[in-house]
Amino acid sequence: MEPPAAKRSRGCPAGPEERDAGAGAARGRGRPEALLDLSAKRVAESWAFEQVEERFSRVPEPVQKRIVFWSFPRSEREICMYSSLGYPPPEGEHDARVPFTRGLHLLQSGAVDRVLQVGFHLSGNVREPGSPGEPERLYHVSVSFDRCKITSVSCGCDNRDLFYCAHVVALSLYRIRHARQVELRLPISETLSQMNRDQLQKFVQYLISAHHTEVLPTAQRLADEILLLGSEINLVHGAPDPTAGAGIEDANCWHLDEEQIQEQVKQLLSNGGYYGASQQLRSMFSKVREMLRMRDSNGARMLILMTEQFLQDPRLALWRQQGTGMTDKCRQLWDELGALWVCVVLSPHCKPEERAGWLQLLSRWDKLDVCPLEEGNYSFDGSSLQPTVAPSPELLQKGSTCITNTEGWVGHPLDPIGCLCRALLEACRLEEETLTLYSDTSPEKRKVAYQHVPVPGSPGESYLVLALEVALLGLGQQRALPEGLYAQDKVVRNEEQLLALLEEVELDERLVQVLRKQAGLLLEGGPFSGFGEVLFRESVPMHTCARYLFTALLPHDPDLAYRLALRAMRLPVLETAFPAGEPHPNPLDSIMSNRFPRWFILGHLETRQCELASTMLTAAKGDPKWLHAVLGSIQQNIHSPALLFKLAQDACKTATPVSAPPDTTLLGIALELGLQVMRMTLNVMTWRRREMVRWLVSCATEIGPQALINIMQNWYSLFTPVEAATIVAVTGTTQATLLRLQLDTPRREELWACARTLALQCAMKDPQNCALPALTLCEKNHSAFEAAYQIVLDAAAGGLGHAHLFTVARYMEHRGLPLRAYKLATLALAQLSIAFNQDSHPAVNDVLWACSLSHSLGRHELSAIVPLIIRSIHCAPMLSDILRRWTLSAPGLGPLGARRAAKPLGADRAPLCQLLDAAVTAYITTSHSRLTHISPRHYGDFIEFLGKARETFLLAPDGHLQFAQFLENLKQTYKGKKKLMLLVRERFG
Repeated sequence: MEPPAAKRSRGCPAGPEERDAGAGAARGRGRPEALLDLSAKRVAESWAFEQVEERFSRVPEPVQKRIVFWSFPRSEREICMYSSLGYPPPEGEHDARVPFTRGLHLLQSGAVDRVLQVGFHLSGNVREPGSPGEPERLYHVSVSFDRCKITSVSCGCDNRDLFYCAHVVALSLYRIRHARQVELRLPISETLSQMNRDQLQKFVQYLISAHHTEVLPTAQRLADEILLLGSEINLVHGAPDPTAGAGIEDANCWHLDEEQIQEQVKQLLSNGGYYGASQQLRSMFSKVREMLRMRDSNGARMLILMTEQFLQDPRLALWRQQGTGMTDKCRQLWDELGALWVCVVLSPHCKPEERAGWLQLLSRWDKLDVCPLEEGNYSFDGSSLQPTVAPSPELLQKGSTCITNTEGWVGHPLDPIGCLCRALLEACRLEEETLTLYSDTSPEKRKVAYQHVPVPGSPGESYLVLALEVALLGLGQQRALPEGLYAQDKVVRNEEQLLALLEEVELDERLVQVLRKQAGLLLEGGPFSGFGEVLFRESVPMHTCARYLFTALLPHDPDLAYRLALRAMRLPVLETAFPAGEPHPNPLDSIMSNRFPRWFILGHLETRQCELASTMLTAAKGDPKWLHAVLGSIQQNIHSPALLFKLAQDACKTATPVSAPPDTTLLGIALELGLQVMRMTLNVMTWRRREMVRWLVSCATEIGPQALINIMQNWYSLFTPVEAATIVAVTGTTQATLLRLQLDTPRREELWACARTLALQCAMKDPQNCALPALTLCEKNHSAFEAAYQIVLDAAAGGLGHAHLFTVARYMEHRGLPLRAYKLATLALAQLSIAFNQDSHPAVNDVLWACSLSHSLGRHELSAIVPLIIRSIHCAPMLSDILRRWTLSAPGLGPLGARRAAKPLGADRAPLCQLLDAAVTAYITTSHSRLTHISPRHYGDFIEFLGKARETFLLAPDGHLQFAQFLENLKQTYKGKKKLMLLVRERFG
């Protein structure tokens, strides 16, 4: 059997033809060294030189050495590619785990020594410091290379990974950076050919002696085969030489550990649910893309290996059996896989036979049952694309028309626009000569630079211009939003990826002219353009693209930039066309629930719409014409209150810089947007309303007192009574606001009067929640305060609850108006009803406070409130508690200032005797009620209850007799409850 080409047979004696060829090559020895090096370099790179035939031994020794010298890779870029991640580390960080970084550090620290190159084989030692407390480690490294590519590697560290280990990197970089210091030898077959028989025998015997434990069995086997005349080894001319390189016909490529790639992809797919696994797979995709960029054949090899592992993912069969779709993360990975295959198959640098082989592979994979279908249904029923009625000329302007392009180019499974744009940009990319990806001095991500590259056969055209035109053509296409969450999300992601590519391109005058031309074409593109006058209701909005175009065009053609961005503000799916006479629904409910398809990404699209509007507002600062145009577009097209509020906030912030006077026009627009939000959300309460109201008052304050007065006077259409009374009126009259406005006394009083009027109006409309704030705000104005108090009295008759009346009553007492507090307390008690079993009623403390207030006012007020207490409160413990409190001290001063009593009131005398009778009756009634459904576990509580009852009974002169009669009645009535009655007798006799 013929040995592998990489170990081509060497060392045979040269024939006459070979000697002639060698002599012809020897004639080149008289040429200058530079010319000889150039020739050898050509041979090393292409292995095709007119004076070099297949066998290396025919070349004179000087040329041989130069060919060997120039055959090692001369660029560090490939070494980095095969020993680093597919993406740069986070900004400002160095990943010490990256093999290239570690290898570079080892080289710089002098860890590489004993480097020897024998033919096309490089070897050396790399010393790596051990961990703390561990000795230094020595690794033997060897590298084979061929035509400026590393074809195989071996290292004593046995590190299995996708990348070359740090020790291989260190040795390779040493060979590149210190090439003249490397000891250079010809391939071992060339050296052996110069030895005679005795030298060869000595060489073999010394070799066996030095490594007899390892090679002696192999040496004996080979000797036996050579001595056997008919053996296979004797049928082969020459002998293999691992240091001699490959033959001309042999394909050469960089070393790639295929087994390790398959194993790692398999492991990462098994951990597909984790974020880190997806990231590592994407880094492998980036590595493939990097290889393709450098026209490395390993890019396609690696992609084939990854695809095969993707198809062996056991989850595919499971999802197929269950009839469920794959996860979004998995879909994204498959999309990237497909996009890379598009790049590979369409590459202009691939050979026809390679492309045919790839297409055959793709066809075979496509026939597999587990091969997933392309995501997204890009077809629509004709009926869904037609107008629903007869964003007529009026309806055409609203966007009720059919769409021309049902299949979008951006978001398409094959990503045609993205692939073409990247290919065109790649042709214009400026490559740096020095390697700075992982250098210590510049950890930041390098900025990509592009240049104009002429298109052959098209004068005046460049690939960079074509890339810009292609991207804008796809982004500006009017197309229907596809079905499904993932397909819609893909549209968004593809748009963002395309725009990220365009943002890397620095616009020169030539590109600006292209941008202006394309923008004009988009505006005049009719139904084919997403910027045309007529827009289909289900069309993908142009907000993200328009924001890029607006920013790029603004310095060069502001008029065109604004016209384009204002046209793109439309979101037709939110604009429903209604026949004349029909009312428009609430803006928050204008989205049709039965529309086709469902817009899963509507929230994202609305956010992008808001960002476009914010960009325009910021740019239009100082230009009233465009500011009002942008405001009109916002009011017409944005329907989300939250986003309108954000725009208002952004506009206010932009209009009021710290170190410059405010822009009054932009401030007015911010206020107008805020007012629109208030009107939209007036009847739709959200948790952000209070924040919105406070901000609106603050914005009006920035504009001036008249704006503040206006929102107070028109509060009905903007705020609820509670918001107006507790936030608007209060915040608008705080000391901080008044200082900010710097008003004189008349103007300040005008603002106060407006706030008081507002508060009184709110109190009349919602007395329960606004009466107290109105009283507080009107404290300093007697007539306004009296009006507010009267509103409370009128509301009490109209159903104002006891809780609110008690709250206002306490306020009156705190303000020093006890009689008004007493009046309100009696009104509250008249509405109150506390049942016999409501010991913990919420109003208990309010009742006790009212009783304490009446007691402090005097005997007259106390006498007047007793009937109210008896009528409203039926809880025995509560009545007895009130009775005891009133008997502890004498009543206070009356309204005329004369003391009514000098000693505490007796419970058996008026007016407390009525309360005592009510308390006794309540205890009797409550006892019978509790005994009706009492359970043994409550017997103890009932005995305690009777003990409190006896204390109340004893307050009466004949209380002892009444309590005895009460107990006897219980014993007779409930004699069947023997255990309970036994407990009663034990406690009370």
